[in-house]
Amino acid sequence: MELLDTLNAAQREAVTATEGFIRVIAGAGAGKTRALARRFAFLVEELGILPGNILCVTFTNKSAAEMRQRIHALTGDNDTGYINTFHGFCISILQEDSHAVQYPKSFLVLDNGDIDAMLQIIYDERGLSLRDMTFAAARDMIEMEKLVHRPDYYRDLITLSLDTLREKYDQAQRPKDIIFYGYLYQEKKCFGLDYNDLLTFSLYIFDTYPDIRLKWQKRLEYIMIDEFQDIDQIQYRLMEVLCGYHSNLFIVGDPDQTIYTWRGADIRYLLDFDKAFPTAKTVMMLDNYRSTPEILAVANSLISKNRHRMEKALRPTLPSGAPVVCHFAKTQEEEAQWISSALAQLHDAGIAFADMAVLYRAHHVSRAVEEALLQQKIPYAIYSGVQFFQRAEIKDALAYLRLIVYRDDLSFRRVANTPKRNLGKRRMAYLEEYAAAHSCSLYQALQESVDMPICKGTRAGQFLSLVEDFSTRWEGRPISEVLASLLHESGYEAMLRTAGSQERLDNLAELKQSIYTYETTCGEESTLEHYLAHIALFTNADAGNPGDKVRLMTVHAAKGLEFPYVFLCSLNEGVFPSRHVRNLRDMEEERRLAFVALTRAQKGLVLTEADGRNFDGSPRYPSRFLLDIDPALLSFTQPPPDSLIREARDFAAASDRALAAEPPAVFPAGQRVRHAIFGYGTVLEADLSQSAHLVQFDKLPTPRKISFRAKLEPEP
Repeated sequence: MELLDTLNAAQREAVTATEGFIRVIAGAGAGKTRALARRFAFLVEELGILPGNILCVTFTNKSAAEMRQRIHALTGDNDTGYINTFHGFCISILQEDSHAVQYPKSFLVLDNGDIDAMLQIIYDERGLSLRDMTFAAARDMIEMEKLVHRPDYYRDLITLSLDTLREKYDQAQRPKDIIFYGYLYQEKKCFGLDYNDLLTFSLYIFDTYPDIRLKWQKRLEYIMIDEFQDIDQIQYRLMEVLCGYHSNLFIVGDPDQTIYTWRGADIRYLLDFDKAFPTAKTVMMLDNYRSTPEILAVANSLISKNRHRMEKALRPTLPSGAPVVCHFAKTQEEEAQWISSALAQLHDAGIAFADMAVLYRAHHVSRAVEEALLQQKIPYAIYSGVQFFQRAEIKDALAYLRLIVYRDDLSFRRVANTPKRNLGKRRMAYLEEYAAAHSCSLYQALQESVDMPICKGTRAGQFLSLVEDFSTRWEGRPISEVLASLLHESGYEAMLRTAGSQERLDNLAELKQSIYTYETTCGEESTLEHYLAHIALFTNADAGNPGDKVRLMTVHAAKGLEFPYVFLCSLNEGVFPSRHVRNLRDMEEERRLAFVALTRAQKGLVLTEADGRNFDGSPRYPSRFLLDIDPALLSFTQPPPDSLIREARDFAAASDRALAAEPPAVFPAGQRVRHAIFGYGTVLEADLSQSAHLVQFDKLPTPRKISFRAKLEPEP
């Protein structure tokens, strides 16, 4: 069988083990994506399974798109089944069965921009400001409320009427409650669902309607899940439901690359898979095809210091290469200058800048490196700026597409006056009032007001004609063609040309190309409605080639990528590992994150740190992760002083003792407590992000945030 010809023994075992529960432990660079694609093709080509009866879950939409392309190349079939993230697959469930929750098939999938637009409405209506809560904090709060504090929130969205939700919103007094219920009301009003809703609504349908659950269970004969180490509780529950009929579940993961526990990922689902499913078979894929033996030896040496892991080591398949270099600089500026000079030397030796990456734990670290690169005139691109699908022109283009399908208020507000149609603040305020008074959408309000004096002197009529015209003729046409016509006939592209915004025009061209790629890989699924439902999930697909530039990014952003030459900088205590580590479990995650950084490198790896002082005057120590690595595996630019290493080891040991100490008690809301100075009070909430309780003390007029460092005792 040609599909198996180029696979190693472990990959072949994973591809051909089709029945039952299969766990594949795939180390970094072990070819797991290749094995997943071949397994899908094997099911279709050799077993005769219909692609529509296979579910393949990936971690990001970008990896899903790449997987579809690989499988299409292997099978030649435009039908590639369900290849999606969990969120993307739940869109498919809801598009088919949204009637079970009284939602239309044309529901909106909300991204952060949409949520911010809703928050702006709530803040304006209730007189809130960013002093009450920033939009970013409000989004985080809403997510925590949905996932942790009010996990049954979806019942309000599904069962309560719009008027009842409005009452809850109007009656709320605390900013937190105002924002939360205002957001639920805005969601229900436009039939919008955010990422959390997609999963909870799908599970609700499966729990409530056994016939729908059985339909999907029977349909999905084979389920494959990639990056299983990053799965969270609700995704795990969904997986359990979906594999409940055929019991054919294939998972791939690496416990040493679990770096998202702060987002709910639980490494135990992968480690204890054989306990949850006793008949499970485990396949170990440890042959590394990415990195030199020298790089792998350093990575293995580091990760072996973690206690809670599956014992394994990556095996090199490539020939020996350059030693891993370690540089101890005197200051942060000197570290950055040394890195810049080393990059220039590589380039002088014939290495393209695009083959080099500088990785760091936190964004602020990039400042010194950027300054040094600018001084040396080395071109670079930061992979953490405005992401492609969050750019203004991209969101405008997608809003036009959404408007002709949904006539929703969010899209209307975004493009009704872009380009200028004389529908400014005064007229928009009128439409808002009209829509509220007549319980209609803003688009309908404009339709009913277009002949009134308020719209005189505007191009509202042309705008309505544009939307109505495209609404009647988009079905059956390629999405890329519809978008090109819309951008031309609306005057949007002309506006950008007049402004000389060539970069923004280039971004629109990239969007059209991405849509064309989507159309060619999704086959019959590539309808405009389907595309709009899925595009809101594309949050890290920064399209386009940056050219011959050094790439700067956080280690989290580098997950899943690889680079010929990697510089991992600022390996200092308090930076990497982060100063925000609270316990030994978090420290192990930091070490896994460092392991991910090391295994991005293919040919060359350089580790750097800077001595000196921190902002608070405390000494900067080398990271314990440098000390974890066998020094015989590193090539030092100059040997570090023994005294520095001793001090760093003492600091790390003291830190570990503090992390191992008994964690402070976290009291639930409503708990009566006693403070040594403030006396008795009632806990309003526990803010884990700030390690503090919010307490209303009996003798104080307003609540106080009390750090976990100050001990609270329960009232006797």
